[in-house]
Amino acid sequence: MATFTNQARLSYNNKVMNSNIVTGRFMRELTATKTALCSDYDSESSITFVISITNCGKRDFYGLRVDDDLGEYNWRDLSCCPLDYVKDSARYYINGDLKSCAHTRYSRGLCFDDICVPAGGNAIIVYEAKVNGYAPLGIGDSIENCAVITGECLSEPVRASCCVEAAACPKLMISKSISPSVVTSDCPVTYTFIIQNYGNTAADQLDSVVVSDVFDPCLSNIKVCCDGEDWDSPRNYNYNRSNGCFDTCAGEITVPAANYCRNDCGQWEVSPGCVVLTVTGTI
Repeated sequence: MATFTNQARLSYNNKVMNSNIVTGRFMRELTATKTALCSDYDSESSITFVISITNCGKRDFYGLRVDDDLGEYNWRDLSCCPLDYVKDSARYYINGDLKSCAHTRYSRGLCFDDICVPAGGNAIIVYEAKVNGYAPLGIGDSIENCAVITGECLSEPVRASCCVEAAACPKLMISKSISPSVVTSDCPVTYTFIIQNYGNTAADQLDSVVVSDVFDPCLSNIKVCCDGEDWDSPRNYNYNRSNGCFDTCAGEITVPAANYCRNDCGQWEVSPGCVVLTVTGTI
C-alpha cells in the first residue's frame, strides 16, 4: 500500500507559513498474494501454490490473465524452469465457489485466461507443481515463483511471488544384496547393505540411523564391517543367534551429504554420499 504526503503554504504580507504535513495511503483496487503450502522442498517434492486476488474496489474485473513463471531463471545462456505443472491440478474459486478452470495453458510457464474478480470479492487459483532436475538442492538454495496479473482494465500489472527453500536434511536410501546367491549348509554368505544419502546435510549421530534385519536362515559366526572397518558387539551392533535378529546401534552409521553439480544442459546431477555395511556369516 503506497503512501503520499502533502503540505500547504500560506503567504501574506511578505510572510510565508507552512501547514502541517498530512499523510494518505493509496490502496490499489486489485491486489494479489502468492503462497506455497509447504515451507521447503527436495528432489521428489510436489508443491501446492495458492494465488489469491482481492478486489477492494466497486467495479468488477473481467478478462484478467495470470502468467506464472514456475520459478524460471537464467543460467549462463540457458533458461531453466525448476517446476513442472501437474496436469489438471488447477482449481479456480470466486468468493469461495469452485468454478470451471478458465483456459489453462502450459508450455514452460503457466497461464490462466479469463479470470474474474467481482467488486469487493476475491478469486483464488490453486495448482500443484512438481520439482524437476533444474531445481537447486543445496543448502541455502531456493525456488522463487512469480505470478503476473494483466488485463485491459488494469493500468499496470499486479505481481505476486513466493519463495520456497531447499530442505536442509539428509535423505537416505538403502539397498541390499547377497553373495553368493545360491548357498548350501555350512556355506559362508555375505549380505551387503548400501546406504546412500541424497540430501544436502550429512546423517550424523543425532539422526540415529539404524539398520535392522532378520536373517532367515540364521547366521552363525558373523563378522560385521562398516566401510571396511570391523565392528564389535554390543558396541556397534546387536545380533540374536537364535532368531536371526540384527540391529546396528543407533548413531553408529553416519552418511556424508550428497554433492551436486550441473551438467551442460543446466540440470542438477546428484552424487549421493555412501556407506557400505557388510554382514558375513555361515548358514
